[in-house]
Amino acid sequence: MEAALIQENLVGALQNASATLTVFAPDDNAFTALANALNTDIDGLLALPNLDDILKYHVLGVTVPSAAVTNGAVVNPLSPTNTLKLTKTALGSVYVNQAQVITADLTVDNGVVHVINSVVLPYETVVDVAIDGGFTSLFAALTKAELLPVLSNPLGTFTVFAPTNSAIDSLVSALGITLNDLLNSPILADVLKYHVLVNEVASTQVTNGVIVQPVSTTNTLKLTKTTTGSVYVNQAKVTTADLPAYNGIVHVLDAVVLPFETVVDVAIDYNFTTLTSAVAKAELLPVLTNPFAEFTVFAPTNTAFDNLAIALNTDLNGILALPNLADVLTYHVVAGTVLSTDLVAGPVATVNGQNVTISLTGGVKVNDANVTTPNVTSQNGVVHVIDKVLLPSSSSIQESGLTDIKIYPNPSSDIINLISKEPLRFELTDLNGKIIFSGDVETSATVNITNLDSGLYLLNLYSQKGTKSLPIVKN
Repeated sequence: MEAALIQENLVGALQNASATLTVFAPDDNAFTALANALNTDIDGLLALPNLDDILKYHVLGVTVPSAAVTNGAVVNPLSPTNTLKLTKTALGSVYVNQAQVITADLTVDNGVVHVINSVVLPYETVVDVAIDGGFTSLFAALTKAELLPVLSNPLGTFTVFAPTNSAIDSLVSALGITLNDLLNSPILADVLKYHVLVNEVASTQVTNGVIVQPVSTTNTLKLTKTTTGSVYVNQAKVTTADLPAYNGIVHVLDAVVLPFETVVDVAIDYNFTTLTSAVAKAELLPVLTNPFAEFTVFAPTNTAFDNLAIALNTDLNGILALPNLADVLTYHVVAGTVLSTDLVAGPVATVNGQNVTISLTGGVKVNDANVTTPNVTSQNGVVHVIDKVLLPSSSSIQESGLTDIKIYPNPSSDIINLISKEPLRFELTDLNGKIIFSGDVETSATVNITNLDSGLYLLNLYSQKGTKSLPIVKN
């Protein structure tokens, strides 16, 4: 460091007896490690065009002893390029960005020196993106979980899915707790790590249905790329994508994702690859990964889908290409958690809008499918494994056969269009039957669902020819 100070003519400034300074001084090993990371040598570091700025980034214009450091403090060094983020751990360790103070409080006439084990660089990191974007709740959580040293490492590579303040407010409201309760939760660090990947993934690189492993090992993240280009991480929508940082990229989320086992995870754990692929293809992952929803899923095995493909004289690609795929899948889903001991013989309404028939004679059957493994529970419901794919009545499921009514797009994030060759009335309801929108259609109508929460809804249609219920997926 001495050679760098001499070269940049900073020795005199640091020897100014009238000054009051704090210097974070990297040791020799820190400079060697930086040179190796940049694939250069010490001469290469001395040749950096911003060396003067880097050195000033290690100096404060006030004296700050280690005892005065508070966790999460953001301070201004002599460099105007960026701030320094300080961490004081529960064990008393002090970090400056990613660098740990290894020798503290070396007093000199004009201030104090803290020796650090890494060179800090004044580059915009994913932490800075959160600070600049006003993500105060997220920053407070990262501070409390002592994750600032990791994410402020300029030589790391991260993708951060960053929930907004509103998203975190919604979480604490749903949990019936306060933000302070969340910050003191024993699972806080794991939840935050569930939002971080250790590689850089731009929104253009996301493929529909891909499953990725975050820093948290508790669970995987399920990504959705809709036909309209929207990106979801589990149930959370990416509202602002591809905010760049020196050490990665940040995508803003409208919800907090939680590493809890959902009905989708049950399908994955049981290696129901066809069902998982179908759910992804139908863009239902954001619905079924919602940890605060409750579903009962009758889950067909891979063999069940194979048998359906044979019966339809197609293959699994043909199954995934069915125009009524979402309708078929939602016919396997019941709102709420219904254990096998709670089932009663007779009709049960699905979120498809049609009923399945439960039989309890000689074992549990759903229509003509046998329940082979009941009661596989998850955070957001229960899964009953069945040996056949359930098919709703063709008049409801095959959109290609609906010559008088067209509903599109579905799934949708904003607008549902209704086109009919005859007058009809519609009602959009939630899964509990509460009417949200209603109206009359002469030839066409548009329903704006922008302000609805993501999830499943039912569109009930009434005409002189009868009634029909169709599932609507709000992304």
